[in-house]
Amino acid sequence: MRVIMDRRGAASNLHPSSDRETHERKTHSGLNMVDIQDVRAMWWTLKRAENDDLEHVFRKYATVQHNGEWFMTHEDFVCRYLGLVNQRGNTKTIELFAGLADTTKRKLISFTEFRMFEGLLCSPDAVNQVAFKLFDVGNSGTVTFADFEKVVSSTVIHKNSPFDFDSPLLKQYFGEDKIHSLNYLELCQLLQSVPTEHGRQAFSRLDSAKTGMIDALQFVQIMGQIRGFRMSPYVHDNLLSVAGGSPARKVSYPYFKAFNQLLGNLDLLEHIVTSAVASDQTKPVTQDQIMRQAERFSQITPLQINLMFQLCNLERGAGTMTLQDFHRLMTSSPQYKTLLAKPPTNTSGTKVPEHHGQTQSTLMHIAEGVYRFALGALAGATGATAVYPIDLVKTRLQNQRGSLAGEIMYKNSVDCFKKVVRNEGFFGLYRGLLPQLVGVAPEKAIKLTMNDTLRQALRGKDEPKLALWKEIIAGSCAGGSQVMFTNPLEIVKIRLQVAGEMADTARVGAVQVVKELGFMGLYKGSSACFLRDIPFSGIYFPVYAHMKTLTADQNGYNRPSTLFVSAFTAGVPAAALVTPADVIKTRLQVKARKGQQTYSGIVDCAQKVWQAEGGRAFWKGAPARVFRSSPQFGVTLLTYEMLQRLFNVDFKTKATTPLPLDTSQVELCSPDHIGGYRHARSIFGHVESRYGLVFPRDTDVSSSPVSPLPYEVEPVT
Repeated sequence: MRVIMDRRGAASNLHPSSDRETHERKTHSGLNMVDIQDVRAMWWTLKRAENDDLEHVFRKYATVQHNGEWFMTHEDFVCRYLGLVNQRGNTKTIELFAGLADTTKRKLISFTEFRMFEGLLCSPDAVNQVAFKLFDVGNSGTVTFADFEKVVSSTVIHKNSPFDFDSPLLKQYFGEDKIHSLNYLELCQLLQSVPTEHGRQAFSRLDSAKTGMIDALQFVQIMGQIRGFRMSPYVHDNLLSVAGGSPARKVSYPYFKAFNQLLGNLDLLEHIVTSAVASDQTKPVTQDQIMRQAERFSQITPLQINLMFQLCNLERGAGTMTLQDFHRLMTSSPQYKTLLAKPPTNTSGTKVPEHHGQTQSTLMHIAEGVYRFALGALAGATGATAVYPIDLVKTRLQNQRGSLAGEIMYKNSVDCFKKVVRNEGFFGLYRGLLPQLVGVAPEKAIKLTMNDTLRQALRGKDEPKLALWKEIIAGSCAGGSQVMFTNPLEIVKIRLQVAGEMADTARVGAVQVVKELGFMGLYKGSSACFLRDIPFSGIYFPVYAHMKTLTADQNGYNRPSTLFVSAFTAGVPAAALVTPADVIKTRLQVKARKGQQTYSGIVDCAQKVWQAEGGRAFWKGAPARVFRSSPQFGVTLLTYEMLQRLFNVDFKTKATTPLPLDTSQVELCSPDHIGGYRHARSIFGHVESRYGLVFPRDTDVSSSPVSPLPYEVEPVT
């Protein structure tokens, strides 16, 4: 169960089936679209740590004792505990970060202050709260002009390209005489404008002729100095290309401003592109399609979209882009790795543990195989049991031979159901269930594994999406691979199902049927079983895959309801279209009674059924088959999904699902980072990246291009 924090900082528990909907409703009501991405990224926000646990951690890192009370020094808190700066790093940055918790400004942090800051990190607006406390140097609850100047002057970006503190923007906020102080809301509003103002100042400084144009190399220089932390390696390497491809080319101010806004709006643009591709990361979309999706958002201009397409098409030149193309624009700096990357999901929409760079041991590989086999068996057994009465009715109808009124025992499915209950009792509907349950485990395990393996093998290196004919081949081979296990169990099940039709027949058991058939007899009708299972799976799996894509939300997530609908819908055409093969298989596998027609093979059976009963006989039991197969697969996959969530086991599997961003270098947080401190490094990183407040880590803060932050940020899980 997930826990998120409400506006008061209290923990609210949400059930997995409804948390996404509830979360999105809350988010849309109170946050802008950029904040929505941030909140969605922090799916697994933790509740506050227990006081005893937090005190134990505090005591572990506290090194100063005064009057019987323990304290953390600034280095203890920032360097040893949070790991934001090396112990020999920039002392001003250490003091600035430590001042967030050191409310008494005595160079020591008490447990009470440590606890209070942990509570702040749990608040829903923790990023803005931390930013405000950074500027509230005197801990007065307001930010003066001097406070603002002191903090901005400490940043690497200011060292590279000095910010003009006499700018009209600051006079509008602090007043002409700069004596007005800003509260929390006012400062947050100012910080949104600072990166844009800083870019304008840098452009004007290089545009000495006041033509509104700068050289392409100057454009590259500015972007490296003031926006390096927001550029992915791909964007950084292609700056000159997107500026015109030649140092002699000129870049206008509208172009420069739009490029900066593009980098600032990547979160919102990801939302727009995701909506346009409808959760299919490989689906190409045109610029006009993106334009239509962006019409609702005034922050996005046509020039930004044009620039985005230029960047995405530098290598492809196709005039279209995919979500995968867009993700190359996303910054790979640690804070964005954490805050923008979504947990990968498997085909059922369940969360996949991330263990990048790790491989499974043989023991863990075996354990995972047993785990998946067990869940598949339980899910398959649940689905089979739920629809078994329908399967029995279908088999009885298909086994009726002859067209004379006296030879027909059942008029239709309902009549068959009533007569079985009347003559054999309620449990007569479950004759032959045991061998069916025994066969479910290997059938589901082999079929699903074979389909996934072949889909992966058939996918070309440069093929973003598997072709339909390859999907059909993979599904067909998966259906054929299961026959060696399911045919013996099918023939035993069918003979037990029809054994109750004769009132004077002694009760027949599965062991008796096996002895009567012998080993070779268990594979009687296997050719007809191939004829049914191969096309069934060849139809089912491609339809199921496409239905999941259609029913997924804009983030590619399938809720249990959409999984059930997808599985149910895929079963309708698959079950209906192979009914003739199922009729032939049933006739071949059922032991003919005295006076009944016998068959020597598939062709012989098909000819005799056609001659004696007509073409309609091949579709006997089709409704029952559809109503059995469709809900069975729906229940099976839904159960499997719920079991995975209920018994979520991490087998240290290396994630194979493509991630939007490279998170291979992200370290897990320390076990001592509990409660709100689990998010501390991510929040600090996001404060620096959102507002351009990149602080120096080394003692030497000489001018240099601004690269991604030097410390890693743990995944928020």
